[in-house]
Amino acid sequence: MLYLINHGLDDSLAFNIMESVRKGRGLTPEWEAEMLAHDVPEWYIWSCKKIKYMFPKAHAAAYVMSAIRLAWYKIYYPMEFYAAFLTVAPGGFDAEIVNGGYRRVSDKIAELEAKGNDATQKENEQCTTLYLVREALARGVQFLNVNLKKSHATAFLPEDGKIRMPFNSLSGLGDTAAEKIIAAREEYDLYSVEELRLRTGISKSVIEILRRNGVLEGLSETDQYSLFDLPMMGDNG
Repeated sequence: MLYLINHGLDDSLAFNIMESVRKGRGLTPEWEAEMLAHDVPEWYIWSCKKIKYMFPKAHAAAYVMSAIRLAWYKIYYPMEFYAAFLTVAPGGFDAEIVNGGYRRVSDKIAELEAKGNDATQKENEQCTTLYLVREALARGVQFLNVNLKKSHATAFLPEDGKIRMPFNSLSGLGDTAAEKIIAAREEYDLYSVEELRLRTGISKSVIEILRRNGVLEGLSETDQYSLFDLPMMGDNG
């Protein structure tokens, strides 16, 4: 556009030619005649007909500005950055792997990288996410285990300078089950595994995932009490 304006073409016409060329639509005969009339070289006109797509300067500037903003938060607010990023793009985040610490994450990355072109799209996404997690761990960011009373269904939450992992970060526990747990937690005081299962309707496999990751610690298995669990009655009881 600026090149054509410098050759004397009308600003509006130069803009329309630019938009048509950058989108791969080429030139009209009228535009070609106007360009030749303003001494635009034939090689330039020929090039305009060959172009299929060009990235606008404004778009490039917008992307760079976004990158600068992200970099600023990543440097100065790392915990908040990683929590927000993983919430909107978890990409196969697995709490069980992350709970193993830096070494476990690195081992999993090496395992996925070894698959090379045989890796599935899901595995490639997980590997990319684990790169980010390893970076966070290397910078001193700590991840807190899923907690029955504190974790969100799907969001990674800042907590005392650390990141509390959500329910759906546990592999095999989907968003629906996570939302059911949150709803039951907010409506009832959950004292047993049996009550949790009845209030939420979650499957036994989800219960086992929670149990395996220590989320059910502190809960009794059932609501039933033995005689030894009851308080002693006085003589007048």
